[in-house]
Amino acid sequence: MRLSQTSPEQVEVYRFGWLSAALIPAFAIFFQAFFPAKFQFLGIFDVPLLVTIFLGVTRRNPVSGLLTGCVIGLVQDSLTHHPLGVYGIAKTVVGFGASSLGVKLDVENAVSRFLVTYGFYLLHQFLYFTVQHGLVGESMGWAWGHELLAALANAGAAVALFALLDRFKKRN
Repeated sequence: MRLSQTSPEQVEVYRFGWLSAALIPAFAIFFQAFFPAKFQFLGIFDVPLLVTIFLGVTRRNPVSGLLTGCVIGLVQDSLTHHPLGVYGIAKTVVGFGASSLGVKLDVENAVSRFLVTYGFYLLHQFLYFTVQHGLVGESMGWAWGHELLAALANAGAAVALFALLDRFKKRN
């Protein structure tokens, strides 16, 4: 299994039914808002981020990825005590990046999904930290060890989640 570059003619673009397109992100946000409060070990996972990455690399449309990341991030912001836009900015960049990368690389196998998610998780956390600390002015600590382990956990979860979500995509 390798990360391979594809030409635009080889890229398969997928779409989702309107119900799937609405319910998948809604369930991810619901999961993130309620389950880690009851089961603290689930707090390491960022399910809305994983869904943003999945929808971005699957649809392979940078504008769609950007808008998906923006909406998911802003809704997630509205459910937290953080200022509106912190998750929105980070997930917008990740959605755009995932969609742009999905056009160039084959992201249909488990190894590439793991690596892409690992990288985008770290990018997301860096952007989140930068916005929270630099623009909002809130003091936050950055723990490299924790972030690298969290990236591994999220990348592993993404492989399983993406396989499950593959059932909802339709060929364009």
